[in-house]
Amino acid sequence: MKKIRVLQTFMNGEIKMNYFSFQWHILDDCDQRCKHCYIFSEDNNIPLCRMDWEQMNYVLEQCEDMAGKMNRKPYFYITGGDPILHKDFWRLLELLKEKDIPFTLMGNPFHLTNEICNRLKELGCEKYQMSIDGLEETHDYFRKKGSFKTTLEKIKCINQAGIESVIMTTVSGTNINEIPEIIDLMVENEVGIYAFARYCPTSLDKAKQEGTHIEPKDYREMLDKCYKKFEKYKNSKTYFCLKDHLWTLYLYEIGKYKIDDKSNPNLIYDGCHCGSGHFTILPSGDLYACRRMESKVGNIFNKDKNLYEYWTSQEMNKYRKWNDFEKCSKCELLRFCRGCPAVSYGYTHNMYSADPQCWKEIDKK
Repeated sequence: MKKIRVLQTFMNGEIKMNYFSFQWHILDDCDQRCKHCYIFSEDNNIPLCRMDWEQMNYVLEQCEDMAGKMNRKPYFYITGGDPILHKDFWRLLELLKEKDIPFTLMGNPFHLTNEICNRLKELGCEKYQMSIDGLEETHDYFRKKGSFKTTLEKIKCINQAGIESVIMTTVSGTNINEIPEIIDLMVENEVGIYAFARYCPTSLDKAKQEGTHIEPKDYREMLDKCYKKFEKYKNSKTYFCLKDHLWTLYLYEIGKYKIDDKSNPNLIYDGCHCGSGHFTILPSGDLYACRRMESKVGNIFNKDKNLYEYWTSQEMNKYRKWNDFEKCSKCELLRFCRGCPAVSYGYTHNMYSADPQCWKEIDKK
């Protein structure tokens, strides 16, 4: 178990063992055009897609049906774009409240007020996730001028409403040296949960751009600095979520993560949840095994299959071939780590290629 007042990693928060997680993008509309966005980084002028109310009802029914067949309950990470911009946003939250379905929102800070946050709480919002992608100059470079200050201001607004505030950072070669200072900032602002994940290039050209790549030794050094910060702040109000699976390798090396000798050698216990713990639904209805890479397995509005049938399909099984990982399959941590296949895909368009930031040397015999 990875703990330093740390929540087990699952999407953007804690694992809820009796839930199945759906990352649900209800629209593309957004107040920002972030340089690393999966939607806009290649073309800021693409047509925007939004689900209509009838489609949203159908998606909800399908998710409830699939979770029921798995003896689970649905848990939604509702996002976009910025979900609050959808004309039926409040109508959807009211329906989730009526059905007693929990959810987290992943959006921007710009439309949050005390009144809005209180209403979100009343309708069942458990967490609200925003991003800090560097100190002020760097963050506003990635997103837009003023975004940094607005995000910090709205943390207090979220906390006061009784919603857990979550801040995520996308780490790249541009901001890697700022992460330790961001941790200080998160504790100072009493963020509920803080985590970071690595940038997944949206094209092979982006993977070659200056400011993208991080050398493995530099990434390990950053993790070491962050771990020391986490220990320093272990009694703070901030939980540190070890979202990146290379944390497992780091903790294993320093003796904080141990493999149970009684563990089943044929089971996957931890690491990337692609194909095992979550489903992504885009505004178009496209179903992705992972939003962080091209991984379409179908479309929920193609009614030749229901959602559960897509989940158990051969298309999805392509993302469960763990022994096909070129490097990880030779590592004793295969069942617990596997790095980030989406980052690997971003660099090579092959999710089974070696994680570009993994520093572990593997015996090739």
